[in-house]
Amino acid sequence: MKKIITTTNAPAPIGPYNQAVLANNTLYISGQIAFNPTTGDLVLNDIKTETKQVMENLKAILEAANLAFNHVVKSTIFISDMNNFSDINEVYGSYFDEETAPARETVEVAKLPKNVNVEISMIAAM
Repeated sequence: MKKIITTTNAPAPIGPYNQAVLANNTLYISGQIAFNPTTGDLVLNDIKTETKQVMENLKAILEAANLAFNHVVKSTIFISDMNNFSDINEVYGSYFDEETAPARETVEVAKLPKNVNVEISMIAAM
């Protein structure tokens, strides 16, 4: 069974995809960037603020599916500059209990949508 998950508390998709798809007991969350869902503006003040906005968008999508960060089993972090890793990791890590944190990879890429510095996708299980 496939169910589309949407919320106005996270940015609307900017292409032919959905915020998240629930298939059986697994939630697949599309990559989120630092759009403020209220204003539609990108939050690019600094890397920590940008990462916090990304995480808040992910949190809103998880909540729309009646889940939380403790349900996340896998994260993928795309960053435009590996020199930002420690600041991104600090903000990201504040949303998880280190003992039960999900599996994850972090990949430096040449460019991200809208020229942002970080994009994160997640998979969560009920």
